[in-house]
Amino acid sequence: MSYRPLISLGLLGLLAVNQAAASISLSSTRLIFDGKHKEASLTVRNSGEDVLIQSWVDSDNQTAAVPFAVTPPLARISGQEQQLLRVIYEGAGMPNDQESVLWLNVQEIPQASKIKNTLQLAVRQRIKLFFRPAGLTAQAYSAPSELLWQLHNRSGHTLLTVKNPGVYHVSMSDITVVSGTSSELAAESSMIAPGQLKEFPLKQLHSPSRAQLSFASINDYGALDAYSAQLVSTASTTARLNKEPPK
Repeated sequence: MSYRPLISLGLLGLLAVNQAAASISLSSTRLIFDGKHKEASLTVRNSGEDVLIQSWVDSDNQTAAVPFAVTPPLARISGQEQQLLRVIYEGAGMPNDQESVLWLNVQEIPQASKIKNTLQLAVRQRIKLFFRPAGLTAQAYSAPSELLWQLHNRSGHTLLTVKNPGVYHVSMSDITVVSGTSSELAAESSMIAPGQLKEFPLKQLHSPSRAQLSFASINDYGALDAYSAQLVSTASTTARLNKEPPK
């Protein structure tokens, strides 16, 4: 999640700071939009006082319009109550041959403070919105096991590469390579898009002929699935799931 503060400053006297934790929470850490349906939804819960929330969808390209709307775009949630947000697709404007990633933003607008000269912060929660067009035949849960991993030696430096031949994004954490008694964290977190090739320089491992790869993939439910693979020289290999995929 990312946070965007909105600041209101008093003009006279000393500045009093009143920073409260966000009172709203989302029912999911990511939202999967199945293109077979007209909409996707999630719930916003308010554990504090009455609050106003503003919600919208955007992309990494902040200047580009996105064919999605959130309803209600502005809503008042009473304390200890909840609000259902519906994300609606216009029906055109997104790729139909692979998954796309956008962002769902839910911003809490605080009530006016009764204390003068107060700094107020509005917290924006931002989660990934995965749009999956109708007609994709591959299964999202198998995408991490389709990634192609390989060790490369380039000018005396070792690289770990991964290519995504599938149609789904794969979000990963703790990508680790172990060779003998040496272990290196190649990346704490990374997301690889359909068709993308990524490189991770390995600074501690020098041209290993064999290595053990492990990483965790974030599934549709926000949980972590553990994967591992044996890397042999420069051969390309796939990783296996260490437990059964979700049904």
